[in-house]
Amino acid sequence: MSSCDKIWYLAQTKPNSAKIAEMNLNRQDFHTFLPMIEETIRRNGKFVEVTRPLFLGYIFVAVDTVSTSWNKINSTYGISRLVSFNEKPAVVPQSLVFQLMQHFYTYTKLQPPNQFKPGDNVALISGPFVDFVAEVEKTAPNQRVWLLIEIMGSKTRVAIGADHLKTIYG
Repeated sequence: MSSCDKIWYLAQTKPNSAKIAEMNLNRQDFHTFLPMIEETIRRNGKFVEVTRPLFLGYIFVAVDTVSTSWNKINSTYGISRLVSFNEKPAVVPQSLVFQLMQHFYTYTKLQPPNQFKPGDNVALISGPFVDFVAEVEKTAPNQRVWLLIEIMGSKTRVAIGADHLKTIYG
Protein backbone atom coordinates (compact mmCIF):
# COMPACT_ATOMS: atom_id res chain seq x y z
CA MET A 1 0.00 0.00 0.00
CA SER A 2 1.45 3.41 -0.92
CA SER A 3 1.69 6.39 1.42
CA CYS A 4 -1.21 7.92 -0.56
CA ASP A 5 -3.50 5.19 0.81
CA LYS A 6 -2.49 5.73 4.41
CA ILE A 7 -4.08 7.99 7.00
CA TRP A 8 -1.80 10.57 8.61
CA TYR A 9 -1.87 11.28 12.34
CA LEU A 10 0.09 13.58 14.60
CA ALA A 11 1.90 11.98 17.54
CA GLN A 12 3.26 13.86 20.52
CA THR A 13 6.80 12.83 21.39
CA LYS A 14 8.38 12.67 24.80
CA PRO A 15 10.82 15.53 25.58
CA ASN A 16 13.97 15.34 23.42
CA SER A 17 12.86 12.00 21.94
CA ALA A 18 11.80 12.91 18.40
CA LYS A 19 14.62 11.02 16.66
CA ILE A 20 14.18 8.00 18.95
CA ALA A 21 10.43 7.97 18.27
CA GLU A 22 11.04 8.26 14.52
CA MET A 23 13.50 5.35 14.57
CA ASN A 24 11.16 3.13 16.62
CA LEU A 25 8.13 3.93 14.45
CA ASN A 26 10.12 3.16 11.30
CA ARG A 27 11.20 -0.20 12.81
CA GLN A 28 7.48 -1.03 13.13
CA ASP A 29 6.98 -0.19 9.41
CA PHE A 30 5.17 3.09 10.05
CA HIS A 31 5.91 5.85 7.58
CA THR A 32 6.99 9.01 9.46
CA PHE A 33 7.69 12.61 8.63
CA LEU A 34 9.77 14.76 10.98
CA PRO A 35 10.59 18.13 9.35
CA MET A 36 13.82 19.60 10.72
CA ILE A 37 15.21 23.15 10.63
CA GLU A 38 18.65 24.53 11.31
CA GLU A 39 19.11 27.41 13.69
CA THR A 40 21.96 29.19 15.37
CA ILE A 41 22.03 29.11 19.15
CA ARG A 42 24.45 30.30 21.76
CA ARG A 43 26.08 27.50 23.74
CA ASN A 44 28.92 28.04 26.22
CA GLY A 45 29.48 31.56 24.93
CA LYS A 46 29.80 30.45 21.28
CA PHE A 47 27.32 30.39 18.43
CA VAL A 48 26.66 26.90 17.05
CA GLU A 49 24.38 25.52 14.34
CA VAL A 50 21.84 22.96 15.57
CA THR A 51 19.14 20.99 13.79
CA ARG A 52 15.83 20.64 15.60
CA PRO A 53 12.29 19.55 14.70
CA LEU A 54 10.17 22.28 13.13
CA PHE A 55 7.18 21.24 15.23
CA LEU A 56 8.93 20.68 18.54
CA GLY A 57 7.41 17.70 20.35
CA TYR A 58 5.45 16.31 17.39
CA ILE A 59 5.91 13.84 14.53
CA PHE A 60 3.62 12.91 11.62
CA VAL A 61 2.83 9.19 11.31
CA ALA A 62 1.12 7.42 8.39
CA VAL A 63 -0.94 4.36 9.28
CA ASP A 64 -2.33 1.69 6.98
CA THR A 65 -5.55 1.18 8.93
CA VAL A 66 -6.37 -2.04 7.03
CA SER A 67 -3.32 -4.00 8.23
CA THR A 68 -2.13 -2.02 11.27
CA SER A 69 -3.80 -0.57 14.34
CA TRP A 70 -3.00 2.98 15.35
CA ASN A 71 -2.99 1.78 18.99
CA LYS A 72 0.58 0.50 18.49
CA ILE A 73 1.79 4.10 18.16
CA ASN A 74 0.83 5.03 21.73
CA SER A 75 3.00 2.22 23.13
CA THR A 76 6.05 3.08 21.00
CA TYR A 77 9.15 4.14 22.94
CA GLY A 78 9.61 7.91 22.51
CA ILE A 79 5.91 8.64 21.92
CA SER A 80 3.67 10.16 24.58
CA ARG A 81 0.38 9.80 22.72
CA LEU A 82 -1.46 10.44 19.49
CA VAL A 83 -3.17 13.82 19.30
CA SER A 84 -6.80 12.86 19.86
CA PHE A 85 -10.25 14.38 20.22
CA ASN A 86 -13.01 12.46 22.02
CA GLU A 87 -10.64 9.50 22.43
CA LYS A 88 -10.22 9.19 18.64
CA PRO A 89 -6.95 10.18 16.96
CA ALA A 90 -7.26 13.34 14.88
CA VAL A 91 -6.58 12.82 11.18
CA VAL A 92 -4.13 15.27 9.60
CA PRO A 93 -5.17 16.26 6.06
CA GLN A 94 -3.04 14.40 3.54
CA SER A 95 -2.64 17.54 1.44
CA LEU A 96 -1.02 19.38 4.36
CA VAL A 97 1.50 16.60 4.98
CA PHE A 98 2.34 16.32 1.28
CA GLN A 99 2.86 20.09 0.96
CA LEU A 100 5.21 20.05 3.95
CA MET A 101 7.07 17.05 2.50
CA GLN A 102 7.42 18.71 -0.86
CA HIS A 103 8.86 21.83 0.74
CA PHE A 104 11.28 20.04 3.04
CA TYR A 105 12.45 17.43 0.56
CA THR A 106 13.13 20.24 -1.90
CA TYR A 107 14.90 22.65 0.45
CA THR A 108 15.84 20.41 3.44
CA LYS A 109 15.38 23.36 5.77
CA LEU A 110 13.12 26.37 6.15
CA GLN A 111 14.16 29.08 3.71
CA PRO A 112 14.65 32.71 4.72
CA PRO A 113 11.98 35.13 3.57
CA ASN A 114 12.93 36.53 0.17
CA GLN A 115 10.99 39.77 0.46
CA PHE A 116 13.45 41.33 2.94
CA LYS A 117 17.05 42.17 2.08
CA PRO A 118 19.78 43.75 4.22
CA GLY A 119 19.41 47.54 4.19
CA ASP A 120 15.64 47.52 3.54
CA ASN A 121 13.47 49.76 5.71
CA VAL A 122 10.53 47.94 7.27
CA ALA A 123 7.66 48.81 9.60
CA LEU A 124 6.58 46.55 12.42
CA ILE A 125 2.89 45.72 12.09
CA SER A 126 2.32 44.03 15.47
CA GLY A 127 3.80 43.66 18.91
CA PRO A 128 5.11 46.25 21.38
CA PHE A 129 7.00 48.14 18.65
CA VAL A 130 4.07 48.49 16.25
CA ASP A 131 4.61 51.28 13.68
CA PHE A 132 8.34 51.52 14.49
CA VAL A 133 10.57 51.77 11.44
CA ALA A 134 13.67 49.57 11.40
CA GLU A 135 16.48 48.56 9.07
CA VAL A 136 16.91 44.91 8.03
CA GLU A 137 20.31 43.63 9.11
CA LYS A 138 19.94 40.04 7.87
CA THR A 139 17.45 37.19 7.49
CA ALA A 140 17.71 33.86 9.30
CA PRO A 141 16.68 30.35 8.15
CA ASN A 142 13.98 30.10 10.84
CA GLN A 143 11.80 32.82 9.21
CA ARG A 144 13.20 35.46 11.59
CA VAL A 145 14.53 38.80 10.42
CA TRP A 146 17.28 40.59 12.36
CA LEU A 147 16.54 44.32 12.58
CA LEU A 148 18.24 47.43 13.84
CA ILE A 149 15.67 49.57 15.68
CA GLU A 150 16.49 53.01 16.98
CA ILE A 151 15.32 53.24 20.59
CA MET A 152 16.15 56.25 22.76
CA GLY A 153 18.91 57.45 20.43
CA SER A 154 20.79 54.16 19.98
CA LYS A 155 20.35 51.24 17.60
CA THR A 156 19.23 47.97 19.13
CA ARG A 157 19.43 44.61 17.37
CA VAL A 158 16.27 42.45 17.58
CA ALA A 159 14.91 39.35 15.83
CA ILE A 160 11.31 39.54 14.59
CA GLY A 161 9.17 37.04 12.70
CA ALA A 162 8.84 37.92 9.01
CA ASP A 163 5.06 37.87 9.32
CA HIS A 164 5.22 40.86 11.70
CA LEU A 165 6.89 43.18 9.14
CA LYS A 166 6.03 45.09 6.02
CA THR A 167 8.38 46.76 3.59
CA ILE A 168 8.39 50.55 3.37
CA TYR A 169 8.79 51.76 -0.19
CA GLY A 170 10.15 55.15 -1.10
